[in-house]
Amino acid sequence: MHIDIDKDVCIGAGQCALSAPRVFTQDDDGFSTLLPDRENGNGDPMVREAARACPVGAITVTDA
Repeated sequence: MHIDIDKDVCIGAGQCALSAPRVFTQDDDGFSTLLPDRENGNGDPMVREAARACPVGAITVTDA
């Protein structure tokens, strides 16, 4: 699985961090970022839900 966060689209709503807190967090400016060593989602079933929950569609999840 590959996770991409479009930083130009992200508005910092935080829905990804709420949906999949073991994979996503927010940086110092409040924008979505991946936790260290979680670039592939580590099999977390909530990653796709986090992408769906993003109100602006900034997160893309694709199969590797």
